[in-house]
Amino acid sequence: MTGSDPEDRLDSSVEPGERAVLRAKYLDYCSAQLADLLLYLSADEIYLLAEKARQSEAGEVGPGTYVEMVRTATAWLSRRVSLPSFEDWLEAYRADPEHYDRYLMGLWESELEPSNGG
Repeated sequence: MTGSDPEDRLDSSVEPGERAVLRAKYLDYCSAQLADLLLYLSADEIYLLAEKARQSEAGEVGPGTYVEMVRTATAWLSRRVSLPSFEDWLEAYRADPEHYDRYLMGLWESELEPSNGG
């Protein structure tokens, strides 16, 4: 089933609304893991990491703005940090939701709210 959407492989008994909640919680969990790593980096380390990533990926020189540096560092970390696949996370989450819920930042709830014109 390579190349198919991970949600397509979920048990057919999972309702679409529950799928949306689980997917949002998974993304929240992954975001929290990356944010936690970024908190351990100093501004200098973020700068160096972003500069290295920009040079190796885009051939660009210079760090860009602080927001660009953090975005670049986050993208670089997300490719190098071992985060679980959605399927693996879902299996573990269903076995012990409380363990994973304590890492959630609450972003998953805003993902499910209807857009307010933006």
